[in-house]
Amino acid sequence: MILFNNKEEQNEINFTKMHGLGNDYLIINCMDNKNSKNDIGRIEENKDDISKIARYLCNRNFGVGADGIILVSKSNIADFKMNIYNSDGSEAEMCGNGIRCFAKYVYEENLTGKQEIKIETLSGIKDAYIRKSKINSEIMEITINMGRAILEIDKIPVIQILKKDEIEDSKNILELETKNEIVKEGKNELVKIQLKVLEKELEAYCISMGNPHTVIFCEDVEKVPIKSFGSLIEEDEHFPEKTNVEFIQVLGSSSIKMRVWERGVGETYACGTGACASVAVCNKLGITKEKVAVYLKGGELKIEIDEETQEIYMTGITTKVFDGKIKI
Repeated sequence: MILFNNKEEQNEINFTKMHGLGNDYLIINCMDNKNSKNDIGRIEENKDDISKIARYLCNRNFGVGADGIILVSKSNIADFKMNIYNSDGSEAEMCGNGIRCFAKYVYEENLTGKQEIKIETLSGIKDAYIRKSKINSEIMEITINMGRAILEIDKIPVIQILKKDEIEDSKNILELETKNEIVKEGKNELVKIQLKVLEKELEAYCISMGNPHTVIFCEDVEKVPIKSFGSLIEEDEHFPEKTNVEFIQVLGSSSIKMRVWERGVGETYACGTGACASVAVCNKLGITKEKVAVYLKGGELKIEIDEETQEIYMTGITTKVFDGKIKI
């Protein structure tokens, strides 16, 4: 598949396949001599082409297969810059499992010797902390400072969809778009809205970790028809930038079980930002403590909220699958 007009020898891309708890990505080093000569190395000028590449490479039948691609490039404000594209070609602001894969990649590929790495993302600079084994120096786990949860309606973003009779007498619809119910059940305000999906009324909490999330409590996550519900909620008109959807089951004050429908991807084995968003909602409602184990289809993530700063730390493992190259 030729996506570029470059010479054929420039259309070969080197990549590394990695995953965080089954949430898999193709890591492409845009600073690599081979890739830097390719159009994929010129990220800002070629976003449309990169979207096409992401859709092709992530296709599990005709490409390599992945939930997304992650581009490694230089940064003027951090150690590295991360750009991530979902399997549908859309660009994501942030990805918790992806950024752990990113940190492991730059360290093991000797792009840095630091065990504390600053990574520029579309949702700001994130700090990654690598913990190595004292026995064989292999990476044991990686912790990311994911920052504070975002609660403001316009920054999540979420809007209230009004009925025609509610706006008949109004000349300025924007004045009415703040009718979301704000609940003060926990330590801070949370945005709560009512959704109607397949004739079922759902109570949803909206929050952002640099990307939008909608958290829904349920008694048994295994019984949730996640494909039908998740796909409809993702594109619900309340969410102008679409949304990730988390269905969570509270197991206790220090553990929850979660299934996730990721925006632009579908159901995945894990979602780091989703785990952080879910724990943030639970904590602010007083349901869970500051340290919570989140059990996902792909394994466990450890989430901790700093009581003083309210910054959220995510810790988990990552795995390298293989190196490869492909002509596009």
